[in-house]
Amino acid sequence: MGTDSAPLRLATRGSRQALAQARVVADSVAAVGERSVELVLIETTGDIRQDAPLHSIGGQGVFVKEVQRAVLDGRADFAVHSAKDLPSDLAPGLSIAAFTERRNPHDVLVGSTLDALGEGATVASGSVRRRAQLAAVRPDLRFVELRGNIDTRLSKIPGGGAIVMALAALEILEMTDRVDEVLPTERFVPAVGQGCVAVECRSDDMVTASAVATVDHLATRRRVEVERAFLAELGSGCSLPVGGHVHADELHVFLADPERHRAVADVIALSGAAADHHRDLATASAAATDLRERLG
Repeated sequence: MGTDSAPLRLATRGSRQALAQARVVADSVAAVGERSVELVLIETTGDIRQDAPLHSIGGQGVFVKEVQRAVLDGRADFAVHSAKDLPSDLAPGLSIAAFTERRNPHDVLVGSTLDALGEGATVASGSVRRRAQLAAVRPDLRFVELRGNIDTRLSKIPGGGAIVMALAALEILEMTDRVDEVLPTERFVPAVGQGCVAVECRSDDMVTASAVATVDHLATRRRVEVERAFLAELGSGCSLPVGGHVHADELHVFLADPERHRAVADVIALSGAAADHHRDLATASAAATDLRERLG
């Protein structure tokens, strides 16, 4: 698209959470530029196939591919995604033009605190990572699938049990009053990019990239890029429960094999300095190799 005054078109999923994220980005881009932003709603495989576990229909990527396609085929100029849904391999023809400032990255329990859950209580979650992390602390717990939008999931809290959610999702919808316990990131390592929104545009669209760059948060970008380097080394086809989170110049990592009842975790020191960013990316890649070898 040229530099005319036509609105920029922003592709997004239509869930309440996705729309809230998209509107924040749209308002921010419009506020500092000369063009308005209109939303283009896209339905994804993850939205359609709510009858199946995420890992059985493609896992990471099921919420982004159709949104990316809308940008590539010209129906939209840029797209927003929850960064944790974005595969580590970039889609050909697209670039990540911005990582917005990260909101709270923690996972939370809704329905009960961890200590208050009785022996053998049921916890609902569609995330294999969250299940593996909770099972490592409470092997007595029983786990069931949980899919759907925020309101649907909140309506499916098991009797005497709990559900696990991302605090950032509840924050943007102003529903944090539903939280019973915030889980510490040191033990319950978040998904790579959790709490951050990634903004993509076509690699050859410098006009849109320039407009979107106004919402890029450099400190968040550096941290999420390190987390994504860890994930990329594991491979885009990795179906194991994975967590990776940078906090206070440390990379917290987690990898599990639920079938073998094995899990490994570590904390790796980073420089955190802009001049050493490439070294921190290499450190993250090495951490992935180490964890994979330790998991066996």
